Amino acid sequence: MLDKWDQRFLDVARLVASWSKDPSTKVGAVLVQPAQKRIVSTGYNGYPRRLEDDGGLDRERKLSRTIHAEMNAILHAREPTDGLTLYVTPLPPCDRCAAHIIQAGIRRVVYAGGDLGRWSASASASLAYFREAGIEVVESLPADAEA
Repeated sequence: MLDKWDQRFLDVARLVASWSKDPSTKVGAVLVQPAQKRIVSTGYNGYPRRLEDDGGLDRERKLSRTIHAEMNAILHAREPTDGLTLYVTPLPPCDRCAAHIIQAGIRRVVYAGGDLGRWSASASASLAYFREAGIEVVESLPADAEA
């Protein structure tokens, strides 16, 4: 069960996810300074600056140029990320992002749980990396699954 602040920051991540132009998977991330309950940075999945995001690429090319929400949040942070909490929705971080999250010094990851579909192998690997690195991970289950 999440506390009210965790829920609020996941709600912000959902809003940020809606800004993504990706028609298939909209992901949002929020980096928070936990003691002050202050948002440090946000990010959503999309193409790098100055690259066209018209959506006309095949899947492989689209995936190769997409910067994930978690990475955008880390890259846009204007202060050190050591000790921060990362909120992500609607999927947990992928294994590629997990390595960067660990390296950035983030200490806690809260993500919206649910059906992972084709991302389940990557999510399993990332959760294993987080356990190995001693990062606290909290899964927020959908309301109907918590009963």
